[in-house]
Amino acid sequence: MTKNEFLSSLSQTLAELPEQDVAQSLAYYSEMIDDYMENGMTEEEAVETLGSVEEVSAQILADVPVQDRTEDEPAPRKSMEVWKIVLLILGSPLWFPLLITAASVLVSVYVTIWAVVISLYTVVASFAAGALGGILGCVAFGFRADAIQAVLFLGGGLVCAGLAIFSFFGCNQVAKGVVWLSRTMWLWLGRCFWRRGDAE
Repeated sequence: MTKNEFLSSLSQTLAELPEQDVAQSLAYYSEMIDDYMENGMTEEEAVETLGSVEEVSAQILADVPVQDRTEDEPAPRKSMEVWKIVLLILGSPLWFPLLITAASVLVSVYVTIWAVVISLYTVVASFAAGALGGILGCVAFGFRADAIQAVLFLGGGLVCAGLAIFSFFGCNQVAKGVVWLSRTMWLWLGRCFWRRGDAE
């Protein structure tokens, strides 16, 4: 199944939802398919990874409040809203520090992951510098007619060059994975907030 076929079928199965929710869901899964394709999958493989249209639509409908799937206006819940506000105020000494802690942990993990990626690229740069140094050393000892030292420097430079090339491609794959994970996480968080905002 192609991307367009998947999104078209998904749109039909979500016909009972408001147009805004349908558009957001289609945009979310379109981004997911594009991300999978950027990571090397074919269009059909990317669509298959998401699961069947029925499974995806069932998950979306399960996340949508029941009142959003009916045309009748929901009953007023002013008293409930008041209780929510009271509970939020009374519980703020408990949930607010926990929220700050959770956010701090997430940010720390995110920064740490990118720090590891940057460190890997630093290693690649070190290998590249070693390769350059080996070549320059080979040339220098070659002019001094010191063949043994020249060969040693050349060999070391070639080894460093090989390691630099190999590790560079590995770092690129890691960086792509982190970027994909970041985009997926932010899309998921945005989708959750959109759902929550629409429900309220």
